[in-house]
Amino acid sequence: MKDQFIEIFNDHIKRPGADALLAWLEKSDFFTAPASTRFHLSEPGGLVKHSVHVYERLRELYSNELARDTDGPVILSDEDEEKIAICGLLHDICKVGCYKQEPKNQKTYDPEKVKKAQKWQVKHDDLGDFIWETVMVYKFDEDFVYGHGEKSVYIASAYMKLTREEAVAIRFHMAAWQDGEKQNAGKAFERYSLAVMLHIADLQATYLDEADQNGKNG
Repeated sequence: MKDQFIEIFNDHIKRPGADALLAWLEKSDFFTAPASTRFHLSEPGGLVKHSVHVYERLRELYSNELARDTDGPVILSDEDEEKIAICGLLHDICKVGCYKQEPKNQKTYDPEKVKKAQKWQVKHDDLGDFIWETVMVYKFDEDFVYGHGEKSVYIASAYMKLTREEAVAIRFHMAAWQDGEKQNAGKAFERYSLAVMLHIADLQATYLDEADQNGKNG
């Protein structure tokens, strides 16, 4: 998925500073980090996989909207391709450097593991026989607290200039999870259809494309 991300990035994002931003991403943990701690794509490489999924969903949504206003085949301009790639691929770069692994003790009811365990290790509860085992889990540990979408805009803007449409779309890609943000998110969606589509693409990627890969989402 890393190769696919880089190919899309290089094919469509041409503005000054893009090369430096990609170099920064390659030096970071962006391509090895999970997309979440325990929900969608909580696995190594989950973040880049989610980013490509969002890009693909956003490009499809954008093309479908253009098709509503034309009778012929939809051909995206270079400008369209660039802003779709920027918003889809970079909306979650705020998560770079935020995931750490730590050990956690948890129950396992795996019959093979229980069978191989020593008698003193085997416990019992309402679900049956189990043993305790130590597993590595992800935790979210953010050093630079700057919001979610806001932080992605901040990082991207440090390397290349974003249009107002792109910045607003990335800023509100999660819509409003706090009451105080509902009015601002509503204004963003009224003014920029790209913001609406990025939000929908993020939901589609998380709850449709990635649901079967995790067995759960949230």
